[in-house]
Amino acid sequence: MRIAIAAIGRMKAGPERELVSRYLDRAAAGGRALGLTGFDVLESPESRASTAPARKADEARLLANALSDATVVVALDERGRSIGSEAFAHKIGTWRDDGARMLGFVIGGADGLSPDLVGRADLVLGLSALTWPHQIVRILLAEQLYRTTTILSGHPYHRE
Repeated sequence: MRIAIAAIGRMKAGPERELVSRYLDRAAAGGRALGLTGFDVLESPESRASTAPARKADEARLLANALSDATVVVALDERGRSIGSEAFAHKIGTWRDDGARMLGFVIGGADGLSPDLVGRADLVLGLSALTWPHQIVRILLAEQLYRTTTILSGHPYHRE
């Protein structure tokens, strides 16, 4: 199963981008034996529309176009469901085992995600009730994807 992160906004070179890359490289290396591949980041520009609803709609189209219709979609939203690392890993493992070919995580821009995109999601995931900049969300998600590969493979990186 291919895994992709579709995000609004482009990360500049620097320590945040390096952390995302480091965790996704580790996830890709550990994921191969588990049938998890890709770990790509698909960046789309922020909308320049004049209102928040219009920006959300524009950005939702960009995010949806980055993923195929058959993609299992996880929307990251502070109002989403909070789950632990092991439950997260097992959810990804279940999608893989059920034959999903693509898993896409969507991260919105400054205004968040459109209700339509959130409504289409197979899971709305909240990393925290706090609002985080998209750069930090990418780092947190990339680390959890790496952690997922270690949990699914029985590697001791994750400790309960």
